[in-house]
Order: sequence, then structure tokens, then C-alpha cells
Amino acid sequence: MHRSRFIPLSFSLFAAWLSTSLFGMASPVNYTSTASISKGKHLVFIASDHEYRGEETLPALARILSKHHGFDCTVLFGLDENGEIQAGASNIPGLEALDSADGMVMFTRFQALPDEQMKHIDAYLKRGRPVMGLRTSTHAFKYGKKESAYTKYDFQSKAKDYERGFGHQVLGQTWVGHYGKNHRQSTRITIVDGKRTHPILRGVKDIHVQCGGYNAEPQDDWNILTMAQPLMSMEFDGKPDASKPPMASEWTREYAGVDGKKGRVFTSLYGASEDILNEGYRRMLVNATYWMLNLEDQIEGDASIDFVGKYQPNTFRGGGYARGIKPSAYNGFDSPIPANNNVVTRKKRTRKTAE
Repeated sequence: MHRSRFIPLSFSLFAAWLSTSLFGMASPVNYTSTASISKGKHLVFIASDHEYRGEETLPALARILSKHHGFDCTVLFGLDENGEIQAGASNIPGLEALDSADGMVMFTRFQALPDEQMKHIDAYLKRGRPVMGLRTSTHAFKYGKKESAYTKYDFQSKAKDYERGFGHQVLGQTWVGHYGKNHRQSTRITIVDGKRTHPILRGVKDIHVQCGGYNAEPQDDWNILTMAQPLMSMEFDGKPDASKPPMASEWTREYAGVDGKKGRVFTSLYGASEDILNEGYRRMLVNATYWMLNLEDQIEGDASIDFVGKYQPNTFRGGGYARGIKPSAYNGFDSPIPANNNVVTRKKRTRKTAE
């Protein structure tokens, strides 16, 4: 009688295998454009922030860009060990999609991604490819004491030639601070004098977002397009906060890859789930996508920016994301965003709806 030979697997190796297996089991969400309007460009959207519902903003924006504008879009989410979307999770399977991407849209906060995932973002940036960063992406990465080959991306980085990390080096600013109170003060955004003819602002008007303000510290290489005025209420016609004069809110710049190739960058200090209900803000993001890909000659100020499928965003707050949703829930163009409203509740404003 022959005994089967069993070679024990160390606990650490088993844990690593289990983590990789579970964390990698969810597929990206892909939206493919129709042949008649295809731009032949592939965009990758990366959503994992803790508060502002980037996991709702980005699939909604990707659907608009695919269905109405002809971009092929891949949406990636922070996931838990069950493959369900977990806002802010430092685990984003599918980042290898960046290896062939034409543009990257980020809505992340305090990420400490495994090196096997982060290497794709690093390689993308080294190639000097286009980047759009929304809200908390100014402080997209936070490694702290965690060992990684990519700690230079930390928002507090002191690495030589990469001070203040991804936010400062790519988007133009790291985390600075709030300039208005969330849920008490919304923000009116106006176009800078002399910038109304910029392609990103074509057809853009009446911008009002639900987020409170963020501080901005303009740099010499910013092309500032808009200014943000904190209001004393959550309404479009709210009274301006007299103690807070307008501050820069959206700008463009360039950064350099390792070979010196320049990548176009659009940075917005806003972009929460309810912000994109505003047509002016939503159109600006759509236009900025064209611009970062050097397609500004194709921007039409009256092109459709209608939501695709029901969009009923949750009011942003820390931890206030819908539970139990796997990325596959957003396959196709018809499923609602979010796929359910299983939110750990506390008193909040009535949700707004767009269909």
C-alpha cells in the first residue's frame, strides 16, 4: 500500500496564496463603445476612496463616455476579501488594464496597494500618460510604515526628487485641507476670466457641487480654469461665505515620464457622487477627458452628457457606501448605480436622483 505524499505548506505561504486568490477573483467592469462612434481610445477608471463615493461617480462617468462619446472604458474598484466593493480598500484587482490604456481617471484616497498592483500605476506614470485626478486623489496614496517599492507616491513623501508624492508631482498638489464644511456648505464654481474659450469649458455653465471646499496652493505651472466659492447653504443660490474668498478648483498641467515625455493632467478638487448631478460639472469632466487625450478639437459643447441607466447616488460620508455589491453588478448599461442602497445608516439628506 502506497501512502500519498503530502508536502506541508507554511502558514505564511498559504496566507499569501489565499489572499491573492480571494482578492483577485473579481473581474473589471468593461464598457465597450459602439463601432459607429468609437474613438479607438481606452480609459481606465480607478475608484477607491473612503468618503466621497468615487465607486458611484466613476462607473456613471464611464458609462456616459462609452455610450455617448465612443470611449472604451474599464472601471476598477477597491475590493474586500469577498470580492465586494469596499470604499477605500487598498486592493484594486485588474490594474494591468493600464498597460495598454490611453488615459487614467483616478478617485482614490490613502491607498497602500500591494506592489503587484501598484507596479502597473507606476509603469503607466513612467510612460508619461494622461491623468485625470478627482477630489481625494491629491492624497491618493499613504504607505506610512508599510514596506513597499512605491513609498515615494505617499502624499507626505520626502523622497528625493519626488517630494509630497503623486499628488504634488503629477496632479500639482498634495493634501492641503478643507475650505468649507461638508454637508453644511456647498460650492459654486465659476470660470476664470479669459479662460471661457478653453476647450474643457466649452458649453460649461452654472457649476454647483455638493462638496465643501478644498484648499488650493497654486503653482507656477497650473493653468487655472475655475474658482470655487464656498456657500452658506447647500443650494445653488446660496449666499457666499464672506470669510472665504474664491479659491482655485480645477486646473491643467503637465508632468514628465522617465523619458521626458509629457503627460497631460486635469485636476479637480471636487467630483463626489452628488457633484456629477450638476450638468455643468459633469460636462466639464467629459470635456476634460477629450482634452487630456489630445482630442480637444472633437469637443462639442452640446454633446449628450445624459446618465446611462438610473443614477441615484448616496450622499457622501465616511464609510457610507452601499454594501454587498460586486463589480459585476455594473456590467452593461442598464443596471442602477448604486446597485443597492444597503448603507450603514445614520441621519442624512434625502438622496437626489437622475435618470
